[in-house]
Amino acid sequence: MTLKVYLSGEIHTDWRDRIIDGARGLDVSFDGPVTDHDASDDCGVAILGAEETRFWHDHKGAKLNAIRTRRGIGAADVVVVRFGDKYRQWNAAFDAGIASALGKSLIVLHGPEHQHALKEIDAAALAVAEHPEQVVQILRYVLSGELPRG
Repeated sequence: MTLKVYLSGEIHTDWRDRIIDGARGLDVSFDGPVTDHDASDDCGVAILGAEETRFWHDHKGAKLNAIRTRRGIGAADVVVVRFGDKYRQWNAAFDAGIASALGKSLIVLHGPEHQHALKEIDAAALAVAEHPEQVVQILRYVLSGELPRG
């Protein structure tokens, strides 16, 4: 049975590609949010019509993205949430909360500089990794019981 993994969070580095490439050959399917910033920000007004203020523009987009996110996380077996070095990633924290509330297996991915700030989110996770390759090793272990070589 295919393991369904939702990749959420930071969109400014290649961490998703590294996990997807590393998982080639494993029985894994991946899903995630729209990572095109403009498309994600503007989906609400593109579909439902323009707004006069940025608040309502963002509000429409956030709600449409929430539909996509809830569907993706709800269908997932494992949710990986990446917190990067740049920008405040409130959406990543929100996604971690959804995954936790739905009882999904949560893997949090971030560097050591975020340990203190993310301690509550880390406490809700079943694993906290620092590198995408560690996530691949977790997925491999979950599917086959195989440990990394070397």
